[in-house]
Amino acid sequence: MRSGVQGQEYFSQPPAQFITDIPFRLYNGGVVMVRAKFDDLPDSLNFILDTGSGGISLDSQTVSRLKIPTENSERTIRGIAGVKKVRFANNHRLSFPGLRVDSLNFHVNDYEILTSVYGERIDGIIGFSFFSRYIVKIDYDTLQMRVYKQGTFRYPRGGFMMRPILATIPITDMRLKDNSVSTARYFFDSGAGLCLLLTDSFVEDSLIFDKKKKMFLTQAEGLGGKTSMRLTTVKELKLGPYRFRRVPTYIFDDEYNVTSYPYLGGLIGNDLLRRFNVYLNYQRRDIYLVPNRHFRDPFDYAYTGLGFYHINGHVTVTDIMKGSPAEKAGFREGDIIIAVNNNMSRNIQVYRAMLQQPGEKLKVLVVRREDGKLDELILKVANILK
Repeated sequence: MRSGVQGQEYFSQPPAQFITDIPFRLYNGGVVMVRAKFDDLPDSLNFILDTGSGGISLDSQTVSRLKIPTENSERTIRGIAGVKKVRFANNHRLSFPGLRVDSLNFHVNDYEILTSVYGERIDGIIGFSFFSRYIVKIDYDTLQMRVYKQGTFRYPRGGFMMRPILATIPITDMRLKDNSVSTARYFFDSGAGLCLLLTDSFVEDSLIFDKKKKMFLTQAEGLGGKTSMRLTTVKELKLGPYRFRRVPTYIFDDEYNVTSYPYLGGLIGNDLLRRFNVYLNYQRRDIYLVPNRHFRDPFDYAYTGLGFYHINGHVTVTDIMKGSPAEKAGFREGDIIIAVNNNMSRNIQVYRAMLQQPGEKLKVLVVRREDGKLDELILKVANILK
């Protein structure tokens, strides 16, 4: 009879291999935009990187402009502002620097509202169809998306391992504390340019907010168009070991049952998630978070209560919260913004960044919709949620 230590044997995948780094741009709200070439077309297209997408998609105007053939289908997609049947453009490819992704089936949707929000044409959304094939690191410190072949992977120290529920969209647990304490499930949605979105039903059933909680009526964009929401803050949000306080929170009526309440309470978006460098390993059902240099960045508390979109080549005011600095400054719906502090770039990203500096007084030159006259408004940037 022999004694001693007997080795344990098992089969494992080979180590994950690095493929490429893909640069990206960050829009307001932390939304990530990457550029890629479609098939053999010479020009790159703009895609939103979205863990909240269960596939991959193209904008209907882009499909029409590039004469991409499509096929009808009986499949529908669901968003916070609508449900619609979609067509498909099947068996195409995307090319990034150092990476070609073949055999992609794009569903076709209307992203005109996203183009208006970000002031640049949005040609599509990249979701599960891409993430399910690779290990992806989204690095907000370097503004690079690092892509690896699937395989065994060693994560860096100092982070937190999430084990989300994952069919096509990751779902994770999170704890909220305000008038009460509630732990519920949420979509992990990097395509949402906000911190936290809750459903009316969750808010009512959980009693998370006191009935006297101050809230502002506003609107936000989603699949199908714009929808009305309320804006407030939650006292504390706990994601794994990480705590955030006074987190801006939107509340909406989930008319189209996106969250299948009570299965989900809402979603967490990228104005919160961008505070981590994020590793997505869908094959292993891993999401690994490492705090980055943006971890303690201030939140956007809608410091002015002014909403505007890029419409027909103009930066146009579309929403003014009651009781906000924007209302006090005299903005009216339909005003066209010509300049902010002599900046006449009409760059929505630049303008929104300027409106997130509390204490600043901004001179905003507008053209009135009623009579076409120029008017200069003085806008004091202040937190409406205090």
